Amino acid sequence: MPVPLLDLHRQYVTIKPEMDRAVLNVLEHGKFILGPEVNRLEQEIAALCGVKHAIGTASGTDALLIALRAVGVKPGDEVITSNFSFFASAGVIARLGARPVLVDIEPDTYNIDPKLVEAALTPRTKAIVPVHLFGQLADMDPIMEIARRRGVKVIEDAAQAIGAAYKGRQAGSIGDLGCFSFYPSKNLGGGGDGGMIVTNDDQVEKNCRSLRVHGENPKYFHHMIGYNSRLDTLQAAMLLVKLPHLRAWSEKRIEHARIYEDAFVGLPNLRVPLVKGYSTFHIFNQYTLASQRRDLIIEGLNHAGIGNCIYYPVPFHQQKCFAYLDYAPGDFPVSSQAAAEVFSIPIYPEMTPAEQQEVIATVRRLATEP
Repeated sequence: MPVPLLDLHRQYVTIKPEMDRAVLNVLEHGKFILGPEVNRLEQEIAALCGVKHAIGTASGTDALLIALRAVGVKPGDEVITSNFSFFASAGVIARLGARPVLVDIEPDTYNIDPKLVEAALTPRTKAIVPVHLFGQLADMDPIMEIARRRGVKVIEDAAQAIGAAYKGRQAGSIGDLGCFSFYPSKNLGGGGDGGMIVTNDDQVEKNCRSLRVHGENPKYFHHMIGYNSRLDTLQAAMLLVKLPHLRAWSEKRIEHARIYEDAFVGLPNLRVPLVKGYSTFHIFNQYTLASQRRDLIIEGLNHAGIGNCIYYPVPFHQQKCFAYLDYAPGDFPVSSQAAAEVFSIPIYPEMTPAEQQEVIATVRRLATEP
């Protein structure tokens, strides 16, 4: 039985009448740019995160870029982030002319290792960008303590973690800003690109709103050079339909994760994800296993028609575009090991029990066969 890594059509079928009405309503009122649905979604995301402000952007990448600009990151500054993430986490830092300062990860969560953050700080450090990878928050308390003591900003890269919680606090609400992605594969995904910034800082909120419309405030008066990065009204309308289902969809992923753990824990040649005690709601945007025989397992999964993906095969310090940072190949051993061993398997909410058992049987066979 083939099993896709993700099947968005199944989700659409469950909400088709509401989704179709929402899209048609936007087509009828014609307010395609910063229409009323954008404002409503911003209010609802702010309420979900327990913060004062939410600002919609054209993508999760732009959310990070604008957040960094909003706190004053400029050429010559340094920004600390994880060495193991989606490219945007470090790419946006370089795009601003700042220097990405990379930190290795924890071997069990794949999140930035707080014990290594302070040693990476210098007088040029402007911000820290912890990444909440795969739906579990990084260990934020020690990161925030270091940042407050050293006077640097914290921007949560929560692209994969909307609705996740750390000691009862929502992703995006702990740092100075939080950034989300609405890429279709996310737990809350749109019909294309989209993003959101959340913050409690009134001045930062004003900066973000200005930066997303070419730096204007008021219209056609530009005090800084910004971007064309507005969340489309159509995207906001679709996300408003999906938002009430977010918790249930994430809980279904958690249910699938528990079934996987029961099936895989203790198997030779396979490591299951670890949920830390501080992670009071891990949303499992991805279910990521690790194995020294990863490539053989993936070959077998592909042959069986089981969807899979490697998130991520090359850590930042080994990317050609970051060669100028002058890191050595062995500088980040945990990231390098993760890149050589991790692979993700289907965990989307609409996956059937029979499909999950097919995935389990295939992975177990591939992990244990001679």
